[in-house]
Amino acid sequence: MHTLLLSLFLAQTPPVNYDESKVGTYTLPDPLKLENGQPVRSKTDWEKKRRPELLALFETNMHGRVPEAAKRAKVTYDVVDNARDALGGKAIRKQVVMHFGRGHDATILMYLPASGLPAPVFLALNFTGNHTILPDPAIRLPEIWDAKSKTHHTATESSRNKSSQWQVETMLARGYGLVTIYYNEIEPDFDGGIAFGVRSLYPKPAPDEWGAFAAWAYGLSRAMDYLETDHDVDKERVVVMGHSRLAKTALWAGAQDTRFAMAVAAGSGEGGAALSRRDYGETILLVNQRFPHWTCENYKKYSNDPSKLPFDSHELLALIAPRPLYLAAAEDDRWADPRGEFLAAIAAGPVYKLFGKQGLEGDDMPALEKPIMNTIGFHIRPGKHEVTAYDWDRFLDFADKRLGK
Repeated sequence: MHTLLLSLFLAQTPPVNYDESKVGTYTLPDPLKLENGQPVRSKTDWEKKRRPELLALFETNMHGRVPEAAKRAKVTYDVVDNARDALGGKAIRKQVVMHFGRGHDATILMYLPASGLPAPVFLALNFTGNHTILPDPAIRLPEIWDAKSKTHHTATESSRNKSSQWQVETMLARGYGLVTIYYNEIEPDFDGGIAFGVRSLYPKPAPDEWGAFAAWAYGLSRAMDYLETDHDVDKERVVVMGHSRLAKTALWAGAQDTRFAMAVAAGSGEGGAALSRRDYGETILLVNQRFPHWTCENYKKYSNDPSKLPFDSHELLALIAPRPLYLAAAEDDRWADPRGEFLAAIAAGPVYKLFGKQGLEGDDMPALEKPIMNTIGFHIRPGKHEVTAYDWDRFLDFADKRLGK
C-alpha cells in the first residue's frame, strides 16, 4: 500500500526543472509601489505604508498571522544553568527554559565568550537537539522527535555530538556567542505536529493564521525577549541565522522583528530567498505537497500558479532593510536555486538604496568563494546543502564589517 501511494505521489508531482533555458519569463512585483499603485518616495513611506502592507500580505497569504492571544501571552524563563567556566574556561554556558504555557517548554542553550562581554550573538534554531551542538555532558538531553514515525524519545548520552554545522570554538575566539534552540521543542516538524507544539495552546488556526514557520519564528522572538534581559548579551547585536527550512524561518523572523540587528540565511530556497516566479528547483507546489504544515492554508492557493502571489521573495528580503542581510549558497545545491536567491537579493536592492545602503548590483553571480559584503552580502561556494566552516568564517567577517567590533 505504501509503495502504491508513493507511486501515485510521484506521478502527480511535476519534474523539477534544473535547466536555465526552461525557466521562462516572469515579472516581479515592485517593492516600492503601494497596493494603490502609488510610488514609495521616502523612508517614511516605506516604514509607515509599504512595509506594513508587505508584512500583511506575507501573513495572509503565506506564513499566517500569530493569534493575538499568543502575542499577549506571558512567556516565562528559568535560568537552570549558568556556568562561568565552560569549555575549559573559554566560555560561559547558560541554559534557559522558556515556558510557553500548559507544560510546553523549550530550552535555550547559550555559549558566550568568557571575556569581552556583553557579546554579540548568533541566534539560530537547530535540527538535531541542543546536545548535538557540542559533546558537553552538561547540556540537557531533549525529547527528540522523529518526523517519519511522528513519535519522540529522550535523547541518549551516546547521541551527544559535535556537529560540523556549529563552529562554536571559532565563534568564541572571534568574540561571538551562539544561542540555539531545538526547533522541534517549539513545534514538531511534521504534518500533525501542531497537536504537540506551541500552536496547540490556541484554537485551531484559521486559513490565514500561523503555520510552523510562523510558530518557529515566534519562538525566536520569544528567545529575543529573554536576550534583551541578559546582561552578558549585546542586545543591539543579535543576529538571527538559519539553514535550509530554518533559514526560511530566520528570514521571516528577521522581517517581522526589527530587534534582530542582522539576518543570515544559508540555502533557504523556495519560501526563503529564492524567487517563486522563477521555475527552478524547489517550487511552491512541492513545498505544499511535502510540508503542508509549514505555512498557512491560504498558501495552497498558489501551488499551481506562483505568478498570482501578491509578492515574491525579493520583498521578503526587502523587509530586512536597512539592516544587514547575508545569503549563502552552494554550487551543488540546485534544489535551493542559488541563482534565484542572488536575483532576489538584487531585486531587494532598491529598498536598501532608499535608505542609503548598498545592495547587490549587476546580473552576474560572483565567482565561487568570492563573497560580496555590501549591506546585502552573498557568497556561493563549492559543495552541497550544508553549513561549513567556510560559511561561518564569512558570516563572522560580515558581522565584523556590518555590526562592528
